[in-house]
Amino acid sequence: MGRGKLRIYLGAAPGVGKTYAMLSEAHRRIERGTDCVVAHVEHHGRPRTEVMLHGLEQVAHRELEYRGTVFQEMDVDAVLRRAPAVALVDELAHTNIPGSRNAKRWQDVEELLAAGIDVVSTVNIQHLESLGDVVESITGVRQQETVPDEVVRRADQVELVDMSPEALRRRMAHGNIYQPDKVDAALSNYFRPGNLTALRELALLWVADRVDEYLKQYRSDHRVSKIWGSRERIVVGLTGGPEGRTLIRRAARLAEKGAGGEVLAVYIARSDGLTSASPKELAVQRTLVEDLGGTFHHVIGDDIPAALLDFARGVNATQIVLGSSRRKTWQYVFGPGVGATVARESGPDLDVHIVTHDEVAKGRGLPVARGARLGRARIIWGWAVGVAGPAVLAVLLNTVHLGLANDMLLFLTLTVAAALLGGLLPALASAAVGSLLLNYFYTPPLHHWTIADPKNIVAIVIFVGVGVSVASVVDLAARRTHQAARLRAESEILSFLAGNVLRGETSLEELLERVRETFGMESAALLERASDVEPWTCAGRAGLGRPVQRPEDADVDMPVGDHMALALTGRVLPAEDRRVLAAFAAQAAVALDRRRLQEEADQARTLAEGNRIRTALLAAVSHDLRTPLAGIKAAVSSLRSDDVAWSEEDQAELLEGIEEGADRLDHLVGNLLDMSRLQTGTVTPLIREIDLDEVVPMALGGVPEDSVELDVPETLPMVAVDAGLLERSVANLVENAVKYSPPGSPVLVSASAIADRVEVRVVDRGPGVPDEAKERIFAPFQRYGDAPRGAGVGLGLAVARGFAEAMAGTLHAEDTPGGGLTMVLTLRAAETAPGPRPLVQPERQAT
Repeated sequence: MGRGKLRIYLGAAPGVGKTYAMLSEAHRRIERGTDCVVAHVEHHGRPRTEVMLHGLEQVAHRELEYRGTVFQEMDVDAVLRRAPAVALVDELAHTNIPGSRNAKRWQDVEELLAAGIDVVSTVNIQHLESLGDVVESITGVRQQETVPDEVVRRADQVELVDMSPEALRRRMAHGNIYQPDKVDAALSNYFRPGNLTALRELALLWVADRVDEYLKQYRSDHRVSKIWGSRERIVVGLTGGPEGRTLIRRAARLAEKGAGGEVLAVYIARSDGLTSASPKELAVQRTLVEDLGGTFHHVIGDDIPAALLDFARGVNATQIVLGSSRRKTWQYVFGPGVGATVARESGPDLDVHIVTHDEVAKGRGLPVARGARLGRARIIWGWAVGVAGPAVLAVLLNTVHLGLANDMLLFLTLTVAAALLGGLLPALASAAVGSLLLNYFYTPPLHHWTIADPKNIVAIVIFVGVGVSVASVVDLAARRTHQAARLRAESEILSFLAGNVLRGETSLEELLERVRETFGMESAALLERASDVEPWTCAGRAGLGRPVQRPEDADVDMPVGDHMALALTGRVLPAEDRRVLAAFAAQAAVALDRRRLQEEADQARTLAEGNRIRTALLAAVSHDLRTPLAGIKAAVSSLRSDDVAWSEEDQAELLEGIEEGADRLDHLVGNLLDMSRLQTGTVTPLIREIDLDEVVPMALGGVPEDSVELDVPETLPMVAVDAGLLERSVANLVENAVKYSPPGSPVLVSASAIADRVEVRVVDRGPGVPDEAKERIFAPFQRYGDAPRGAGVGLGLAVARGFAEAMAGTLHAEDTPGGGLTMVLTLRAAETAPGPRPLVQPERQAT
C-alpha cells in the first residue's frame, strides 16, 4: 500500500474559513463516492461550521483525563481500524494532551499517511516553526504550538484560504469567530488591522514561494529550458562600473510595474585572477539592490554574454537590463560588445533592455587583470599578419616591382604591425618569413637562397633587427600595462581594506565574502586553533563551496600568524595574487579581533550599567530608607519614654506608625533586592501552571480593601508563570495605580484570555501619562510628575516589567478610555489547562 496524500488548507489567521473549506471539500468527495470520515474537527460553537458536520461520518474521539479534567483527542487507532480513503484532521499544529499516542497532532497525521490514508487538514501561517520569531515581532505573542515547515512543504497540495483584514474583523464583530464577551479584546489586540495585514502577507508570500518551488521542480523534471514568464524576474548585468546604480534603479522600477516582480543583480567575473571591477563600487551596488528588495549574485565565467544568459535562463528570468557600452567607437572593431551579443542570442522569450547612462562611450575606466598580457584576438591577428601577411605581400610585389628598398620597407611595415598586434613571437615570425621571401624573390641572384651583394646582407640584418626591436618594445609595453592594471586593482582593494581598518565597518563574514568574490572562489573561511596540538575551528565562513576543516584541505591557504589561516576553495591562485590575499588575511584577523573586542566591550558595558544601578541603589538606600527608619525610631523612643503617660489611643497610633514604617521598609527593601537580582541576571523563575484567581487576590494585601475592584473569571485558562514573581508584579502595579488614583475611584484589576495568552489589566482613573513618557516610567528610579521623595525609590514598575519579561511575558502602558492609565500584563497560557477549555485560542480555532 502506498503512502497517502496530504492536503492542507492554509490561513493567515483564525476565522478565515479553513475548517469550513475542508468540510465543503469532504461533502464534494462524498458526492463523488469517496469514503471520507471526520477524524477530528472542532467547530468551537460556530453554527455554520457545525452545520457542515451534518451528513459526515465522525470517528469517536479518545477521552483522556489530565489533572482532574477529561479531554477529547483524535483516536488514531480507531481511524486506522476504520481505514477510510480520506480522513479530515483539523488543527495540524495542535499539541496533544499528555498521555496521548504522540505529542503533536501532525505526528498522528504522519501515521495515517503511512497507512495509505489521504488526509485533509488545516493550519494557520503563525504556526509554521520557521516563522515563530517573525510572528512574535508582529503580534507580540510567541506561538507555543508549531508544526515543522517540512511537514507542510511535503504536502501534496497547499491551498490558501484568504480573506481581507476588514472582512475578517467584520466577521469577528458579528460574533462568527469568538464569543461576544471576547470580541472587543480580540479586535483591539491580536486582530488589529496591522497584525492581520502582516500575517496575510506572510501567508501569501509563503504560498508564492511554494508555487515557485513546484514550478522549478516541474521545469527540472520535464527539462523545460524555455522561459515561462509566470512572474517578472529581471536580471541586471553589472560590470562594477558607476553606471550600475542607474541600471539597478531602472530594473526596480520595471519590477514595480508587475505583480510579484523580482530583481536579481549579477556580476560576472573572469576566472583568471583578480576581478576587474572596483570592490567598493560593487559593495555600494550590492547594498543598493538589497535595499530595493532584490538579491545580488556573483558568477564566474570567461564568456560574459553566455554566462549572463545561462544565469538568466537558470532563474527563469523574463527580462535582462544592461547598460549602453562604455567602449569608444573605434573599440567596436574588436567585436559587437556584450549588450549586442546578449540581445542577439537571448531568444524570443527573454527581453533585453539597453539603458543609457552618463558613462556611455567614455571608455572602460576599470583595469582588466588577465593572465595573458595581450588578448587572444590580438595574438591571433598578430600571427595572421606576421605569417600570412608576408606571403600575400610577396604575391602583390611580384606583379609590381618597386625596388629592393621599397620592398624591404613594406615587409618591415608588416613586421611592425605583427609586433603591435601580437607581441614578440609573431614579430619574430614575420621578420623570419619576410627575410626569406626578400632573399628568394628580390635579392640577386633571384630565386635562390643566396645573396650576391654584401650590402643586401646588411639591409636584411637591419630589417630583422628593427623588427625584433619593435616587437620587444611592444611586448615590454604590454607587460607594463598588465602590471599597471594589476597594481591599480590591487591598490583599490588595499585602499578598501585600509578604509575598513580605520572605520571598522566590515564584519568578518562580509570581508570573507569580499575575498571570495575578488578572487572568484567558491568559499572562503578563517580557521584558527589555540595551539599546535589543538584541532582547527572555523571562526567565519562565506560561500557555498565544500567546508574546509584544515588549511591543507583547501585549494589556497594563507597563514595569519602561528595559529590562524585563511582557506579558499575553488581553484589554485597564481603566486602574484597571494600578495593581495595576504592583505585580506591580515584584515580578516583584525576583523575577528575587533568582533571579540566588541563582545568584551558589550560585557563591560553591562557591568558598568550594573555598577551604575548599584550606585543608584546605595543612593536610594541612603535617602529614601531614612524617613521610615526615623519614624520607627521616634515612635519606639516615645513609647519607651517614662516621662510621658501615653493614653491607649496614643499608643495605638504610635504602634500603627511603627507598623506602617516597617511595611514601607519591607516594600522598599524588597524592590531594591528585586532590582538588584534583575540587573545581575540572577532571577530564575520557576515556571508552573497556575490559576490567576489564586495568585492575583494575594497581591492586593498591601492596599485598602475598598480601593480595588477585582474581575478575574474562573473560566480563564491556566498560565505558565512563577507564582511569586507574578504576585510581586501585580502588587507593584496595583500599588502604583492606587497611589495615583483620585479618592473614590477604585482601581480595576481584570483578566481575559486572548489567543494563547492571558492579559491582566490594572486600570486607574488618575492623571495618566503622555505617550512620550510611557516607556520612561518603566526605567529604574523614575517617579512620574511631582511625586515626593517619600513616594518611593521609583523601582516598582521597573521590577514589575523585569519579572514579567523573566516569565516570557510583556508589560506595557495604555491610556484608559475617559482618562487614566492602564497597565497591561501579558502572560503565556499553559498548553493544557484543566477546567473549561479557553474560549479564545487562535492556534486551536477551527474556521
